[in-house]
Amino acid sequence: MKFEVAAQTDVGLKREINQDSVLIDHDLGLFVVADGMGGHRGGEVASALAVETVQDYLRERVEELKQSPKVVLHDAYREASARIHHRSTVETPELMGMGTTMVLMLAVNDRVFIANVGDSRAYLYRFPYLWQLTEDHSLINEQVKAGVIPEEEAPNVLGRNVITRSVGFEHDVMADIIERPLQPNDLFILCSDGLSGLVTSDRLIEICQSGQVKEIVTRSIYEAKKAGGDDNVSVIAIRPIPD
Repeated sequence: MKFEVAAQTDVGLKREINQDSVLIDHDLGLFVVADGMGGHRGGEVASALAVETVQDYLRERVEELKQSPKVVLHDAYREASARIHHRSTVETPELMGMGTTMVLMLAVNDRVFIANVGDSRAYLYRFPYLWQLTEDHSLINEQVKAGVIPEEEAPNVLGRNVITRSVGFEHDVMADIIERPLQPNDLFILCSDGLSGLVTSDRLIEICQSGQVKEIVTRSIYEAKKAGGDDNVSVIAIRPIPD
């Protein structure tokens, strides 16, 4: 199946460096958003190394990928985490503590696989509804799940951006992976929290109704900056197209 795809990453209004990385690989059917963290330039290095590692790993295991996509994706995340951790602890100690979120979509035959670590998100829009497909690995989400904080108060809590799982902060990591059937005209949105933290689901539904993926991405970035733009913001919009 082919895809109509658009992507954009923006530094936002309050950061000097863009630590997000995005990747589109039509040959693999792979789409990735990573949001780096960790000191001056550390996040930028971590996110770039994460998406590069996953792409290389999947390319090297194309045949295995066709048979066991979940296994290969789990291993790809672990490889990315190991490489980032080695870079920061052995090769470049001044980058100690760097890591990154990473959410991706991989299409294999008539199935789609969504993998995630951290609080970057994947959404599915199918008119007129929007679903968050991934679960945030964040302190605030853990507190909401535990009943410590009501969900409606979460956006206003200090420390809401603290993540509890990342790629590279430790040598090993476990990714969440879900599998869904690919359906023509479904719309998938991958984004960093520079979008999800500032633009409500209701507003994102309105944006998704605009039609073309390029316009959806452009309007999403615009709305995030209009709402304050206090973080880097990256968005990929993906729509399967029947052959």
